[in-house]
Amino acid sequence: MLLMLNISIGSVRIPFDDIFAALTGQEVSKRSWEVIIWNYRLPKALTALMVGSGLAVSGLLMQTLFRNPLAGPFVLGISSGASLGVALFILGSGLFGGLFSTHIFQNSSLAMAASAGSFLVLSGVILAANRVRNTMSILIIGLMFGSLTSSIISILTYFSEATEIQQYQFWSFGSLGNLSWKELGVFFGIYSLAMIGTFSVIKPLNSFLLGEYYAKSLGINIKKSRNIILLITSLLTGVITAFAGPIAFVGLAVPHIAKLLFTSSNHKVLLPAVSILGALVLLICDTIAQLPNSAFVLPINAITSLFGAPVVIWLLLRKKKMYV
Repeated sequence: MLLMLNISIGSVRIPFDDIFAALTGQEVSKRSWEVIIWNYRLPKALTALMVGSGLAVSGLLMQTLFRNPLAGPFVLGISSGASLGVALFILGSGLFGGLFSTHIFQNSSLAMAASAGSFLVLSGVILAANRVRNTMSILIIGLMFGSLTSSIISILTYFSEATEIQQYQFWSFGSLGNLSWKELGVFFGIYSLAMIGTFSVIKPLNSFLLGEYYAKSLGINIKKSRNIILLITSLLTGVITAFAGPIAFVGLAVPHIAKLLFTSSNHKVLLPAVSILGALVLLICDTIAQLPNSAFVLPINAITSLFGAPVVIWLLLRKKKMYV
C-alpha cells in the first residue's frame, strides 16, 4: 500500500487502479502514466527501499562493531571519499583546467567518480584494519579520513565557480530519482551481495556486544570477522552514496528505533527488522518529499532529519531502557 502511494503522488496524480494495471501488464487509462510509472516512479521507489535498507543495516553493523550508539554508516569515511570523488568531478575544473568537468553521461559519471573515491578510502580503511588491533583505532582513522577529504573539498570549493558549487550542493542533498533500470540493476547486484554477506556475521555481531575478549572466548576470529563487517558496510555505504548521494539520519536512527520497538539485541531479529524498517522509513520520507500536484521535490536529506529526529526523541522519552 505504501509503495502504491509513493508511486501515485507527484506532479501528476495517478490512480491506484492504473498503477496496479501498469504493474500487472494490463491496459492503463493514459499511455503517459505508464511511461511515468515504469521510467521514473517505480525505479525511484525501488531505490528508496534499497537505500533505506542498506543504510539501516550499515548503521547497525557499525554501532555493534564499535559498541557506540552514535556510530553510523558514514563513520569509516567511505561517504566522504565518495563526496571527494564527486567534488573532483564537479569542482575540479577550477584547479585542473576542466579535466574533471566533462558532463557526458552525467549520472553515470557522477556514480563512477563517487565509486572511485569510496574505493580509495575503503582501501585505506582495510589496510589500517589489518595493521591495528584496537577496533576504536579504526573508528578514529575513519573519522580522520573524513576530516581529510572534507578539507580537500573545502579547497576545491574555494577555487570553484558559483554554478559548480551549486551543482555539488544539489548532489549533497541526496536524490532517489536519477537511476535508470540499468543503473538500478548494478545497484541491486552490489546491494544483494552485501546483504547476503550479513548472514555470515550474525554470530560475531552477537558476541561483539559483550566485547572482543568475550568473542575470542567463543572462538570468533576477530580480525576476519571485523574485516568482513567493514567490507559489507563499505560496499553498502559506497554504492548508496555513489548512486543516491549522502543521505543522513537513516543509518544512525533506524537501528535505535528497531531496538526500541523489538526490545531485542539478537542480530537474528535485528538484521531483518532493521532492513525492513529502514526501507519503510525512507519510502515514507520520499513520499513526504513529493509535493502533490507540484513539479518540485523537497531534498530527501532534509525530510529524513526533519521528520525522523522527533520520532526518535519521542520513542526514547517513552522507553526508559535502551538496548545497545
